Amino acid sequence: MDLLSSKVIKTARGLELYIDSVENITIKGIHIPTTSKPYYGVKFEIDYFLLEEHKYYDLQQNYFCLVMSENFQSIKLEEPEMQSLFGVKNEEEFKATKHLLSDWLIKTNAYREAILQSLNEHKEHGTKEGNEDTKKTITFLKELLELKTIDIEQAPI
Repeated sequence: MDLLSSKVIKTARGLELYIDSVENITIKGIHIPTTSKPYYGVKFEIDYFLLEEHKYYDLQQNYFCLVMSENFQSIKLEEPEMQSLFGVKNEEEFKATKHLLSDWLIKTNAYREAILQSLNEHKEHGTKEGNEDTKKTITFLKELLELKTIDIEQAPI
């Protein structure tokens, strides 16, 4: 756990403390293009501490999805229907959360490790199976490792 590279967002509910720790970022699902949904997507679970005034801290788990076009040329962020990382936030908090993703999250060791772990699992599975879906997933995961701050900043939600 690297507290020196943690990030804090002040919200109406309290302070959200995000820590660069492998346990705090998990890939919960990966989508590869189909005829009905022609895009790549990944759903991340982000764990953080909510520090509320006059209360103990509370571990929170929320989600966001990162979606890319089939050719990897466009990116957008999506909110899941429940437990959205962007949920119940005012405009300023919403912007701060997006800035957290663009300027901090994609640069953390935890983000890289979550992707590399999934990449290794799919590579292992792919060598056994050798199917096209696994190859597409591996390519997508490699693209996620190459994301830049500006890619997320410019992504619509």
